Amino acid sequence: MPLTILCLASYYKGNRFLERLKAEGATVYLLTVEKKLHEPWARHSCDEVFAVNNFTDRRALINAVAYMLRSRRIDRIVALDDFDVEVAAFLREHFRLPGHGESTARFFRDKLAMRDKAAELGIRIPRFAGLIHHDAVRRFLADVPGPWLIKPRGEASAAGIRKLHNADGVWKRIDELGDDASFALLEEMVPGDLYHVDSLVDDGRVIFAEVNAYWRPLLDVYQGGGVYATRTVARNKPEVAELRRVNAEVLEGFGLEQGASHTEFMKAHRDGQMYFIETSSRVGGSNTAEMVEAATGVNLWSEWAKLELDRGRSYSLPPLQDRYAGVVVSLSRYKTPDTSGFNDPEIVFRMEMAQHIGLVVAADTPERVEELLTSYIERIGRDFGAVLPAADSVAH
Repeated sequence: MPLTILCLASYYKGNRFLERLKAEGATVYLLTVEKKLHEPWARHSCDEVFAVNNFTDRRALINAVAYMLRSRRIDRIVALDDFDVEVAAFLREHFRLPGHGESTARFFRDKLAMRDKAAELGIRIPRFAGLIHHDAVRRFLADVPGPWLIKPRGEASAAGIRKLHNADGVWKRIDELGDDASFALLEEMVPGDLYHVDSLVDDGRVIFAEVNAYWRPLLDVYQGGGVYATRTVARNKPEVAELRRVNAEVLEGFGLEQGASHTEFMKAHRDGQMYFIETSSRVGGSNTAEMVEAATGVNLWSEWAKLELDRGRSYSLPPLQDRYAGVVVSLSRYKTPDTSGFNDPEIVFRMEMAQHIGLVVAADTPERVEELLTSYIERIGRDFGAVLPAADSVAH
């Protein structure tokens, strides 16, 4: 019998996932939130689309899904956005459906749980402390030189992170957080070069991992403004093999059974070592999927959908290309920026989002990608760029 998949999405993304599910013969239900119902979802690939007011009222969400299940069979629940991972796990637990439950989901959403698990596995991480027991915080501040970062445990990207240079500033921030302090953690700041590994996992084993490097660390872009960019790392560089190895240690050790992941590592300036920063059980944002597809021929959304349907059966990756790609994205001072002035033949994707400008390029060499991104970052910053104050949370 064809599988029936309920896809959760509190943010507009994942149309390629929906399309591949339907193309493979699955019955597809999409559950989103009312304010995203108007987005151009791939409705031709959805048997039905539902909406609730929000995903935060867990009891109301259970009741809504239970009502759906009175007349519909559901085999799997899949979270398309980072913020929906814990929600999907919660629903799986309640309705006794397969897939990782709430404890495993925390390893892919909760930054404190990630660090505890990584430490247990012997994976190198920045030193950290939960903002729970104040004596532990005092010991951390005495033992670990500043500056330090206070990070929300459940936010995405660099939202809500505070950089602090003295103990008084740390305690002031803890006081500001008040009863919410336990939802954050304290971590040493490790300056370096930030990488991300974008992966596919089948039956608990990493079967695809593409190594990319951010132009600037996300914290610098998020808090200081400027243009976001990332690109494929030359595959003959020694850090590629190292990052693939430690990425597999993370994902397999954390218990990801099936699906896609976006995992970040910092190569520290102080010692040249790789430090695990965070992971996820979803496709990376900011057109990462388009960049990876342009470089390798693998669309992470589409292949993740196939993996969900092929659980327990043989799955094969599509033929791999050996190219290089990069993406550049920025807020724009124009609602619909005109990108016609960017006309290089290497452009393979143009972002269509209000108040944003974004391009994906692909070439046969990493040097050409680097040349294009260098030029585009300067032009976009000068002619289109806009900056908003850093927010404490990601607003969908």
